[in-house]
Amino acid sequence: MPDNLPYIPETIVVHLGTPNSNAQNVTVTFPDYIKNVASSEIFPTWPEAALRANIYVQISFALNRVYTEWYRSRGYDFDITNSTQYDQAFIYGRDIFGNISRIVDEVFNNYVVRRGSIEPLFTMFCNGTTVTCEGLSQWGTVPLANRGYTPYEILQYYYGNDIDIVYNAPISPNIPSYPGTPFGFGSSGNEIRLIQVELNRISTNYPAIPKIVPANGIYGESTVEAVRTFQSVFNLPVTGVVNKATWYQIKYIFTAVKHLSELTSEGLTAEEVENRWSADLRQGSYGQGVRSLQYYLNVIAYFNPEIPSVKANGVFDAATDAQVRAFETFYGLNPDGIVDLRTWQLISRIYTDILNGLPEGYEGATAALYPGYNLTPGMRNDDVREFQIYLRTIGENIGAIPVIDVTGYFGPETENAVLTFQRLYGLEPTGIVGSPTWDAAAKEYNFIRFGTERTG
Repeated sequence: MPDNLPYIPETIVVHLGTPNSNAQNVTVTFPDYIKNVASSEIFPTWPEAALRANIYVQISFALNRVYTEWYRSRGYDFDITNSTQYDQAFIYGRDIFGNISRIVDEVFNNYVVRRGSIEPLFTMFCNGTTVTCEGLSQWGTVPLANRGYTPYEILQYYYGNDIDIVYNAPISPNIPSYPGTPFGFGSSGNEIRLIQVELNRISTNYPAIPKIVPANGIYGESTVEAVRTFQSVFNLPVTGVVNKATWYQIKYIFTAVKHLSELTSEGLTAEEVENRWSADLRQGSYGQGVRSLQYYLNVIAYFNPEIPSVKANGVFDAATDAQVRAFETFYGLNPDGIVDLRTWQLISRIYTDILNGLPEGYEGATAALYPGYNLTPGMRNDDVREFQIYLRTIGENIGAIPVIDVTGYFGPETENAVLTFQRLYGLEPTGIVGSPTWDAAAKEYNFIRFGTERTG
C-alpha cells in the first residue's frame, strides 16, 4: 500500500484458475470485479438488504486479499483467483445484473472492519446450502432480510456486534508495497518502521528474532540483527538487507501470525501502520524532511547549473518549490513541485551517483559530503570517524559541546555530543546523524577551520 492504510484499488488482477494453474490473468476495475462476483454468486431477485450485505462481504474479502498482498507475498503476479476453493467466483465476460450494478456503484468503496482494527475484515462466507462455514451464509441472508434486518444487522448476525463499516474509502492505483530497491543499514523512512513493527510482532511467535527497540524508522544495528535472524529462520540469504524476497516473506509471515486473512484476525491498529514521515513534501511543508531535501538538491545543484541552490532552512518556500520543479523538469518528471516517493528515490539516486563519482580526496581539507545514510549509535566505520573529527573540532571551540575522542565508533559519548549539537543548532534532537546534522556540523567545521560562510 502506498501509505500502509487501506484504500480501494483502481484495478485488481484476477487469475482465472487455481493459484498454481497455468491460467490467464485479467485486469479489471475494482467495481467491475465486484459486479461480476456478485452476479456470479447471488441472485438479483433476493431482497435488497440481502444483496447489499453480500456485496459488502465480497468487497471486504477482495480488499483483504489486496491489503495483505496474500498472493503477491507468495510470489504470484496477481491479487486474487476466481477459484471458489480459494476465493470468490468470477466469470470473465459474463453479463451483469442491473440492480447489482447499481448497488455496487453506490457501495464499492465501503468495507467491513473489526472495531479497533483498520484492515478490511476477512469476511469468510459460503452458500449455506451445499457448503457451510463459520462466516456468512449467502442463502441465510434472505430470510433475515425478509424479517426486516438491515444490511448492517445481517453482517452483525454473522460476524458479531463489534464490526463497523468504513464508508467512502479513498481510491488509489494498486501499487505493490515493496519500495522498489533493497534497503539496509543507515536507511530511514516509513518502510523501515513498518518492517520493524512487523518483525517485532513476528518475534512473539519466533522468539529467536530479537525485538527492535525503538521501532523508529531508522535502520540501525538492532534492525540488521533482526533481519539477519529472520532470514536465517526462513531460509533466505543472510545479508541483513531487505530485498524484495525478504520484504514479501516478512509480509507473508506477519499476515500468518496476525491471522489477518482469517475470520479470527488479531487485527491491525492505526499505530501499527502509522507513518512517521510525511508521505509527500510540497510548498508549505517544513521540518527535518524539507531540510534533508534542500541539502540533497543543493549538492545536485552544485554539479548541475540547471538547478538553483536555496537556503537549507527546513521551510518548503517558493524558492524550494522552484528548485524542485527545476529538478523534476531536468530529470523528466512531472514538474508539479511535489516530492513524492518516486521523486525522493530519484533525488537519492542522483545524489548517490554524484557521491560515488567524486575522485578520492575531492573535498581537500574541507568537510566531506554527507555519505548518503544515517549514522546511528553502534556503528563503527570511517564515516563515523570523519563526523567525530568535525564534532571534536566544534567542541574544542564551543564550550557547550563535549570534546569527544575520534575512534570511528558511535558510542554513548558521541551520541551525547550529537544530541547537544542538535539542540544547540536548532535541529531535532534524535542522536542520529542524518543529512541536516551532517550539513550543519560540516558548515561549522569549515567556518572554524577555514573561515567559510555557514549559510547555504
